[in-house]
Amino acid sequence: MKRNIKTFLSARPVCCYLIATITLSLSLVSCNDEWKDEQYEQYISFRAPLNDQGVTPVYVPYTRKNADGTPLFGQGQSNYQLPVIVSGSTHNSRNLTVLVAHDPDTLAALNWARFATRTELYFSDMWQYASCPTSVDIPAGQDVSLLDIRFDFRNLDLVEKWVLPLTVVDEGQIYQANPRKNYHKAMLRVFPFNDFSGDYSATGLTISVQGDANSTGLDKLRTYVVDDNTVFFYAGRFDESSPWRKNYKVYARFSGGSAGTVTFWCDNPEVEFKVNKEASYRMVESDDQTQPYLRYRNVIINNIDYDFADYTSSVGSKFYYNISGTLTLQRTINTQIPDEDQAIQW
Repeated sequence: MKRNIKTFLSARPVCCYLIATITLSLSLVSCNDEWKDEQYEQYISFRAPLNDQGVTPVYVPYTRKNADGTPLFGQGQSNYQLPVIVSGSTHNSRNLTVLVAHDPDTLAALNWARFATRTELYFSDMWQYASCPTSVDIPAGQDVSLLDIRFDFRNLDLVEKWVLPLTVVDEGQIYQANPRKNYHKAMLRVFPFNDFSGDYSATGLTISVQGDANSTGLDKLRTYVVDDNTVFFYAGRFDESSPWRKNYKVYARFSGGSAGTVTFWCDNPEVEFKVNKEASYRMVESDDQTQPYLRYRNVIINNIDYDFADYTSSVGSKFYYNISGTLTLQRTINTQIPDEDQAIQW
């Protein structure tokens, strides 16, 4: 009995070693097999991350241009390439034709969820100003393809908050759309831009009631594209959240080049718009001192001085305001990126 126990004890290290070796070998074989397998479902998605408004801001040049500065498609025409992605831990192994469709129903649901009965704040469907293929091909071995969307911005009034709603169609297809709604749908809030549009710092601008020595200021003022050299903004404190914003559009036409004059006007006689002096602008560029590939482009508008009447805030009354001062727009441009809209750090 003692001999059997002694024999077992002496043999136990060898048995444990063999068991450990076999277990480790099986574990390694198992890991290698799993590495070859797909760890997640390969779903089809758009690369269109949503902001806090439930849309994806997309900045597109008002006129897409060639390297020599000539229009690529025509004046006021542009494009945007929306990435279509095959997700997963392994590469796509199939030739896929992904179907894409216009999705007004989701836009209607978004409007109701965000704004309820305040229809003046609704996003507007810009399908009539856009065109895109109904499908995009993703070859085997590739995980991303680009859906080329064309835009015609001529006669597009940016008083409306334009959104292009798209969805992945997977019914009857060999692929599956990502089950997360905000991945297989794209709500593109399109902002065409030119050299003079964007968010200006308005800390140098003052607003005062006519006849009152006191004045107040603004933090920023957003301008919207009209054409390659013209933008509009809203007079005084009106902005895109105002139900009366379309009544207070002030146009600004730049003479062109790196310096010149700015002509202001308003096409609504009720506003009683009056320019008190001629405004001027200059465009100044400088490179970052520590990151020389970054370039800062500043547009400075001086001698802004105009009067207007607010006739909607109080029924039956008009309030007269004077706006004067300076506006400054700064863009940060990565000179290593050739595409204009991608190079600008929005």
